[in-house]
Amino acid sequence: MTTPDLHALLATADAWAEHDPDPHTAAELRALLAEVRSGGSGGSEGPEQELRDRFSGPLVFGTAGLRAALGAGPNRMNRVVVRRAAAGVAAHAQDLAAGAYVPRAVVGFDARHNSRIFAEETAAILTAAGIDTFLLPRELPTPVLAYAIRALECEVGIMVTASHNPPQDNGYKVYLGGRAVEEDARGVQIVAPHDGAIAAHIAAVDTVDLAPDGWTVLPGSLEDDYVASVAALADPASTARDLRIVLTPLHGVGGRTALSVLAAAGFDDVTVVQAQAEPDPDFPTVAFPNPEEPGALDLALETAAQVDADLVIANDPDADRVALAAREPASGAWRMLRGDEVGTLLGLHLAGRTLDEPMSPTATGEDTGVFANSIVSSRLLERVARASGIEHARTLTGFKWIARVHDLAFGYEEALGYCVAPELVRDKDGISAALLLAELAAATKAAGRTLFDLLDDAYLEHGLHASDQLSVRVDTLDLLGTMMGALRQDPPSSFAQSPVEVAEDLADGSAQLPPTDGLLYLTRDQTRVIIRPSGTEPKLKCYLEVVEPAASAAALAEAKDTARLRLDAVKQDVAAALGL
Repeated sequence: MTTPDLHALLATADAWAEHDPDPHTAAELRALLAEVRSGGSGGSEGPEQELRDRFSGPLVFGTAGLRAALGAGPNRMNRVVVRRAAAGVAAHAQDLAAGAYVPRAVVGFDARHNSRIFAEETAAILTAAGIDTFLLPRELPTPVLAYAIRALECEVGIMVTASHNPPQDNGYKVYLGGRAVEEDARGVQIVAPHDGAIAAHIAAVDTVDLAPDGWTVLPGSLEDDYVASVAALADPASTARDLRIVLTPLHGVGGRTALSVLAAAGFDDVTVVQAQAEPDPDFPTVAFPNPEEPGALDLALETAAQVDADLVIANDPDADRVALAAREPASGAWRMLRGDEVGTLLGLHLAGRTLDEPMSPTATGEDTGVFANSIVSSRLLERVARASGIEHARTLTGFKWIARVHDLAFGYEEALGYCVAPELVRDKDGISAALLLAELAAATKAAGRTLFDLLDDAYLEHGLHASDQLSVRVDTLDLLGTMMGALRQDPPSSFAQSPVEVAEDLADGSAQLPPTDGLLYLTRDQTRVIIRPSGTEPKLKCYLEVVEPAASAAALAEAKDTARLRLDAVKQDVAAALGL
């Protein structure tokens, strides 16, 4: 029997379908409504549950902007939701300008389903709101959009992308820049209070105006400028270019741009994984278009074996992240490097651009800037920085925090995000990072060594830093709060038999870090455990790191085995603390 509540839901959904500007989402909503009214398939409650979820409330606009599955309804990504979001961003931009200037905005988009139409309608709405608006000329990587914000001195940047999410998703990422924010935040993703102000404007939207024209479609020379600027990051003193690279953009939009950057810097022995070379919103060759996921690099590794490559570089679909794989010297087997390993390598490289005689930046008398990484990333970067006389900062998780570090020179987070040129792109950039990694790998090869040798050198000097993760997926977000509350009520006293000496509730905040929902534990033997809810998924994420000293190269292999055993024991204790 149809309940009054369902009657109201059906009426609301009927009204949405009637006024939906997109005939495709209107049609699929009508099909869902027909299924609900007929009782679903075999009496299943699935269609009704789907309808309720779509209309369970508006999609929440936060510091990550918007990201959700495509489809009709206020809790999905569609033209209605995007129009309202664009109107909210436009209103906030005008508030920040307060009549003192005409805001400028630039809009970019990837090749996902509906990305282009979302971007074009955003440009029309910003223009109608009196904002001087630029639109990227084609599907381009997120770093190109982030570059354009700073290069064009725009107050607003919007990128339509769901990054490495599944193919059914899309998203809406917002940056502020120009005259709207302080210098360190120009071209950086939004944080509070901007997210709340935009959300309030979205909630207040009544009607949305779209200008028929008036925005500027940028020429292809903008991408050329990005390519030239990134290629110029290559060290002119380094001539090593004998490196065979396999590159995959994972069906995303970074392939052409990354190839252009590598070629402009002298890397011309690059084989692209052909099955993944062209943008494809369905990502047909991967189960999940994220280089971190098992199997995502299988085709790239097969190609690398066929061409006898030295290095595999993989970008995620919007190319703001990069993954690296290389052959381990002992076994000759290909292995993907962990995000912390890549971050350490980039830190070593940027701390001194030569392999034989690493230059201490402080010896030049110049400002060396600051190295930064998120609190869940390895502590090894701090030790590398300090040893080179470089200041280090730790931040909350996410590049919206890392990129706004004052005087930033290099920043990274363990989830494959690296900012190697904040003066160009104040966000993670998988293409510029790929170039510097290729440069480092080529110079290392020319010296008869490997990237793994460089990591071992760092471990011998600073201790072996080994990390792992435990992710706990839950059915509802409420369970995350319950689990975090239980840990606060009954905190663990030890991990891997090492007593906890520091227990920090990150929700309290500190002089260095704003408050965030998370718990940090540090044990007597320097084991570190951080537990926090995911910001984008119904997951509890646990980050584990142990430090194992190694007095010699001969002792390093044993130290790695010991570290692995310690991590396994820590993981078991974390699972027990969570009641798993």
